[in-house]
This record gives sequence, C-alpha cells and structure tokens, in this order.
Amino acid sequence: MGQKKESTVKNTPLHAWHLVAGANMANFGGYEMPLWYSSVKQEHLSVLTAAGLFDTSHMAAVDVAGPGARDLLQRTFTNDLEVCIGKPKGPLRPGRCVYGAFLDDTGCVIDDSIVYQLADGHFLAVVNAGMGASIASHLQKQADTDNSVVTITDRTDRLGKIDIQGPASARIMAGILADPGKIFDALPYFSFKGGFDIDFPPTRGKVELTDGTPLLLSRTGYTGELGFELFMAAGRTRAVWEALMAAGASDGLMACGLAARDSLRGGAVLPLSHQDIGHWPFINHPWPFALPWDAERRGFTKSFIGDQALLSVSRPEFTLPFVGDDLRKVSISDPAIVIDPDGKKIGTVLTCVSDMGIGRVDGRVFSIASPDRTADFKPRGLCCGFVKINKHLSAGDRIQLKDSRRTITVTICRDIRPDRTARRPIRQML
Repeated sequence: MGQKKESTVKNTPLHAWHLVAGANMANFGGYEMPLWYSSVKQEHLSVLTAAGLFDTSHMAAVDVAGPGARDLLQRTFTNDLEVCIGKPKGPLRPGRCVYGAFLDDTGCVIDDSIVYQLADGHFLAVVNAGMGASIASHLQKQADTDNSVVTITDRTDRLGKIDIQGPASARIMAGILADPGKIFDALPYFSFKGGFDIDFPPTRGKVELTDGTPLLLSRTGYTGELGFELFMAAGRTRAVWEALMAAGASDGLMACGLAARDSLRGGAVLPLSHQDIGHWPFINHPWPFALPWDAERRGFTKSFIGDQALLSVSRPEFTLPFVGDDLRKVSISDPAIVIDPDGKKIGTVLTCVSDMGIGRVDGRVFSIASPDRTADFKPRGLCCGFVKINKHLSAGDRIQLKDSRRTITVTICRDIRPDRTARRPIRQML
C-alpha cells in the first residue's frame, strides 16, 4: 500500500470544541471551520438581538516593527495613517486601528486588512486566512527595496482570536473582565486596549479576565453590530471561549459559524476579500474610506503602491450593493450575471446572501432591531450583496440577477440593514 498523503487542512485551537458541539464543518482558507451549528437563521438573528461568538483564529497577523515601520505601511497600505482617525481626521496612534488594503502595482487587491498601532514604531496587520505569508513577503520585498529599518514577522497560527458580536456583547464581556468599567472607558469604535505577551505588550493599559488571562481587546468586528475582537495566546483560546459561552448563556449568546458571518457582513455592506474586492482596480466601490481621497476626490493625500493605476483606469467597473424584494438568492458559483432593464448583460454578482433579520414594510426596509418597527414586525429576510458592473447606477435603480435556476429583481442601494449598533456608545448598550 502507498503511503497516505497528509492533509494540508489546518485546525484552530477550537476545532475539538466545534466537533463536540456538532458543528457542520468545511474547509475555508485552508482551515476546517464551522459553517453552522444548528441553524444559520438562529445564529444570524442572535447577533442582531443578543450576541454571537465566532472562532476567527484562522485569520492571519503580520507584525511590523522598527523605525521604518510607519513609513513602510504608508507606502504599502491604502489608508493614510496621518489622516484616518476621528473628525477632523487625525493620525493613527497607539490604541487605534484602521481599515484599508494592500495593492499591487496595477491597483488590484492583494488582501484587505485592519492595521493596529500597538506602540510607536510597532504595528499589527490582521489579514485573511492563508494570507499571512503573502502579505509578509510583500512587505519584506518593499522594505528591502527601500532599505527600511523594519522587522516583519508572520504570526500565523501563533495567536488565538475570538469575536463576540451583538448588542449584548458588552454586557457579556463585563461579566468576565477584571475591571470592565476602566476598560470600556474611552473605547470608541476602531480602538483597542491591552496585550497578551512580550511581542504584544499592553496598549493603553492591561486587559485581563477575572482568571488573569491577558487579552488585546479590540472594538471591531465583521457584522455591523456592537462587538469586540479578542486576541490572546493560542493556548488560552479554548478557556476564553468557554468562559464567554458560560457568561453569555443567560443573554442568549450562541456559537456562530461562517454562514452567519457571511450573511451578517453582507447586510452590513462589508466586503469579503478575494470575492467582493480582488484582482481588479480597488476603486468605484462602497468603501471609499479605505482610500486616501483628497477634498476634491480627484487625487490622493499620499503616494502608495497602486495609486497611479487607480487614477488612470480607462474602462471603469463599479462595485455596488443591492437589496432584493424577498429572500430568494442566486448562486455566485453558477455563475450569476447582472442584466439591465433592456436585457443586456452588464456585469456579475459578487455576493448574494439572505439577511434574515430584515424585511420590507410599504417598501421600506426595517431590521428586527429597528426601534421604529411595528410591534408585529417579523422579518422574512431579504437577499442582498454586491454586483460588479460596467456602468454606474444610482440608488433606487432596478436590475436583474440571473443564474441557471432563476432570475430575480433587486434594487441598487447605498445601505442595506438599518439601525446597526457597531458605533453606539458602550454605556448605552450596558
């Protein structure tokens, strides 16, 4: 008999827990990950009405440190680190993080990222599963070209990461944090505190659980709802997960898989790298805050890799969000195409999911969490997602999406799920 070939699929520190919990598992980004546990709909709705817990230890992280770290990121990252925080926009500083992308010379996306400033000259770029080595190599190549004094370290599989998302997430976290009042004070959206080992020293003070476990606690997430991303030493991941599950039991906390993560981020108008953004110019999309546009939106406030390619696109395409009339979807793997009112193909469907927490009343979209919804409102779900087309359309324009099974009519929009909680003050949510 021939030697059995070893599988290259990786596991997160929570893999055994998922199996015991009966999760439906699948390969995602080179990791065996939970798609769902019992019901995608229930997991999706739990994040809108209570809270959901996500294993995100498959995400990769790249450490960028040294005197040349900030300049290197300024040249390689789309967002301008000098004018990206608050209103008026100020510089990225320790304890704050910002979203953007790493592009190649043609202006196409290598991967998107949230960049955290841990200290002066010390940054952490969190990227997608399987992309740690690629981004580390890209940064190292640029550092070598520019003779930057910087150390780049791929932290893939060397840390644990858990996301808790939903309106009850702050209350649940307060039950396991050693000093929640102090930690939650001055913790706005896209900020963080703490650290968990010598490579990640505390930023803006220590964050510890009641059992002494140190964390880096970030007020970010991928659902559009109030929540946190927790970074810890890999060996502590399961203990933290189980502590959260116990603390959130009375608040309706549910373990959630990738399927709910996908439908939630679709309704929140958040892109999936290599699907909604990818090997085409990173421009004419719903995320202009990721680019350093100047006041006139004719140029950029800094130079970065791919900038001239973006400004000189000759045949532009447009990535736009849409929302449907009901929950019916088309399949992007079919693949699904976009048809204009004259029956002409004008593009492709990038994402099509059903946000089960929304519905229409007299043409208006409400969320199950909308404060002005009627007492008898029950969301039936609406399909939503992104299309990439060869012409600009405005909010309210109607198009058709078609795969081999069905054709559905949808509406171009600016936003999808209303009344999201991500930016609400923590004190309101406690």
